[in-house]
Amino acid sequence: MSANVHPWPAQAAALPPAMPASLDRCARVLEAVGAPTLLHAGDKTLLANAAMQRLLGYSLAELQAMPFEAWAESDQQAALRQYGLRALESSDEQPVLEVRVRSGSGAIRTLELTVKRLSEDGIDMVLMTAQDLSDMQFVQQSLMDVSQMLHQIVDNDPVATFVLDANHRVTHWNRACASLTGLQAYQVLGGSEAWRAFYDEARPVLGDLVMDGVAITQGPDLYEHPLRPSALTEGGWEAEAYVPKLQRWIQSSASPLVDMEGRVFGAIQTVQDVTDRHEAVEALRRHQQALEETVASRTAELLVSNHDLDAFMENAPVGIATSEGKRVGRHNLMFSRMFAIPEGGATGLSTRELFDSDEAYASFVQLARETLARGQSLSHEVQMRALDGKALWVQVIAYAIPDMNGGRKVWWILQDRSDVMRTQRELVENYRALKETNERLAEAQGQLLQSEKMASIGQLAAGVAHEINNPIGFVTSNLGSMKRYVEGLLALLQAQEAGRPPEELAPLRQAADIDYVAEDLPQLIKESEDGLARVKKIVQDLKDFSRVDQSEWQDADLHAGLDSTLNMVLNEVKYKARIDKAYGAVPPVRCLAGQLNQVFMNLIVNAAHAIQRDGVITLSTGTEQREGADWAWVEVRDNGCGMSPEVQRRIFEPFFTTKPVGQGTGLGLSLSFSIIKKHGGHIDLHSNPGDGTRFRVWLPVRGPEEAK
Repeated sequence: MSANVHPWPAQAAALPPAMPASLDRCARVLEAVGAPTLLHAGDKTLLANAAMQRLLGYSLAELQAMPFEAWAESDQQAALRQYGLRALESSDEQPVLEVRVRSGSGAIRTLELTVKRLSEDGIDMVLMTAQDLSDMQFVQQSLMDVSQMLHQIVDNDPVATFVLDANHRVTHWNRACASLTGLQAYQVLGGSEAWRAFYDEARPVLGDLVMDGVAITQGPDLYEHPLRPSALTEGGWEAEAYVPKLQRWIQSSASPLVDMEGRVFGAIQTVQDVTDRHEAVEALRRHQQALEETVASRTAELLVSNHDLDAFMENAPVGIATSEGKRVGRHNLMFSRMFAIPEGGATGLSTRELFDSDEAYASFVQLARETLARGQSLSHEVQMRALDGKALWVQVIAYAIPDMNGGRKVWWILQDRSDVMRTQRELVENYRALKETNERLAEAQGQLLQSEKMASIGQLAAGVAHEINNPIGFVTSNLGSMKRYVEGLLALLQAQEAGRPPEELAPLRQAADIDYVAEDLPQLIKESEDGLARVKKIVQDLKDFSRVDQSEWQDADLHAGLDSTLNMVLNEVKYKARIDKAYGAVPPVRCLAGQLNQVFMNLIVNAAHAIQRDGVITLSTGTEQREGADWAWVEVRDNGCGMSPEVQRRIFEPFFTTKPVGQGTGLGLSLSFSIIKKHGGHIDLHSNPGDGTRFRVWLPVRGPEEAK
């Protein structure tokens, strides 16, 4: 395998003549996509971005030289090929596909693929995006607390905010967003239709465009005003448009959420109602137009109009000013307050004083001059500075209006958005910090799993030692008896070989008691064989329980696992309850057998602990078909003390236990829940105080892939 990963090598020139121009356009789009992405046209891979090359471990040249499905595992290639061709043949949205792949280095990965058909120059292609699921772990209840904290931070933000995940599903929808759009969180969370809050027809929101890296290419077709790149967040964009569905002007800012490795895993979008600002601008424009129409014919009315304008400016909630020759002219009180200018000190002030550096000032002046020269209004956000040194983030709107002398006067409307930008920046930082905390909690969870396994081994060791001591004890006793028998027989045999007279042999023969030995010795040997067989069976059950030689996914017999586990914990159970079995016909189940045995042990031991004495524990199994898939179930039922509703609500929480201090870690059922989730199954619980408890474990027969 080549270790070289090139973004867009010259091999593309070997493709059909109709393709290079299209590929060049596609290549520029894929360069902006952080997710692993490739482009194929049926049989061959056309393009793959650097992220996809790294993920698959092949260079672009190697990928182009093989069928597009060849990088999948052999048993996955047919499904991948059908998936890719189906996307090529149909414009319908395709479901995601999970597939196992073997990278160029030999590593096995599980990828989640999404596809979308594209057409360039009359040629149909498929854009395939991959997400690596190999390192994902199930997050326990402790991680949900962190997620809830993030939810509260976003939900309490006074700015309307929502968050999209990598699959464009809405994960957060705060109260301000619900208030602005009229859609409550439960109506949008988990779905990929955030657009319904703003539009009557399906179209991407700004967060979708930012996350896909296509804001610069698709944005102009969706927004009447040009999109602006964010000056604060890399890859962020801002847009402003009138939304007929809300009958409001909306200012949107969206930024990608990037993990520690630079991969985009979502987007955060803030939405602000700027209708009041637009109405103020429109009112100002209408008022200015009225002034222009009146000034030529009725000078007297100009004084009245100027008075009205003064009143409007002084009472406007935004800063308003004019500029001529790069100096501040007419302005209102809010402008002076915004930039900490002493009363009467703004007129004639150089506009350069409102910027941090010459470079920032020159860049803004050039943008304003070019925009206004085209007869357009300027709408832009820029970092400025008050005279007291305070940094400001300002929304600037500018209009150039002809004056009486044939020149032009520029009117400026300025709104301080520093608090909004600061809040958005803090949200992004807090989200990143919470992601790091989640990773540390996941690592801690792994350590807890290992601790619980060690505790289980200790618990088994005591029971196994007790079970082994019993047969070893009577085998040892039998060996002592056989030793005495052999010593008497040897003494008699040696005397006979020495030619002793009969009168000397008679006592030895009587002491040897040959008739009794002939009757008792076979029985001793049979009992010893049975005892050693029992020890061998216990050792084999211990091996079957731990599955030390079977740590990979395999098709396992659940009944064998239950029986071996039961033998291991028999010492915990036999003094409290009898075991009834009601096994059904269950096929081999795709699973990690050792981990399932751990679950069975936890459930059986807990059932025994719930019984004082003379109880019954019933082990049942069976199968059922659900939604076209075969499921197996294992049930552990006891007639013990049962559980209250409060205990049932918390029974799967980490560290929750009803046992006395020192007798339980509180991790058994929590880890069992995690193991069954890992297998794509679930656990049903039914219990009433004083009426016993029933746990039923559901498992997909063909493994977790069947459950998805």
